[in-house]
Amino acid sequence: MFPMPRILVTNDDGVHSHGIRLLAETLAPYGEVTVVAPIQEASAIGHALTLRRPLRIDTIGPRVFAIDGTPTDCVNIAITHVLKGNPDLIVSGINKGWNLGDDVTYSGTVSGALEGALLGIPSIAVSAPRVKDECDFSQGAVAAGQVVEAVLLRGMPRFTFLNVNVPLVPSKGFKATVQAKRNHVTVVSERMDPRHRPYYWIEEGENHWEFQDHSDYQAVSDGYVSITPLQPDMTAHDAFKYLDELSLVTPEALKS
Repeated sequence: MFPMPRILVTNDDGVHSHGIRLLAETLAPYGEVTVVAPIQEASAIGHALTLRRPLRIDTIGPRVFAIDGTPTDCVNIAITHVLKGNPDLIVSGINKGWNLGDDVTYSGTVSGALEGALLGIPSIAVSAPRVKDECDFSQGAVAAGQVVEAVLLRGMPRFTFLNVNVPLVPSKGFKATVQAKRNHVTVVSERMDPRHRPYYWIEEGENHWEFQDHSDYQAVSDGYVSITPLQPDMTAHDAFKYLDELSLVTPEALKS
């Protein structure tokens, strides 16, 4: 009899999020699930790693642990001190809000899966749409179960992870997608405190998505579950010609 796969579940909305609880319950039939997540919300924290203060582990329940740090911290502490070894799969989510296009660079949920990919562990990030701070995680849980079952059966290319986003409407199925492109306008509002000193709030900004038939944004807009394969390698391979035109790098070094 083969041992059950070990599945590590994390997120950036915090260990008490309904999304992570539902995800853990959904994945229980597929393996031995361990939840290690931030003790409080750590949204939009990106791939941050805590290096300048100690971290602590709090036991919340059976195989449920909280870390006073980031999703990236959670993955590393889970592997080294909770599981004491690599899990067979890391699933991060279910995030309260989509992680589409270049939002993946800000997302702590996506970064939890990114850290897994860096360590050579098959990893998946799952996000659901948010409407007026309300989020229905049920469709995300169903999609997560389907993707996890397929990945456990067929594996995943090394140093790759999957970014899964579910639509607001009932799903028509899955689509393989690329990251959407958009024109992002930064919005930072200035306000005054009672001592008449200015302080600032960084808002979500204004987004104008470009139409791309195979983008993650277009897929969820059309009612499909978007699956985007991502990787830690951020090399812009198409820009080597640009470097050649700069005449800074010798041709031999550019080709090596």
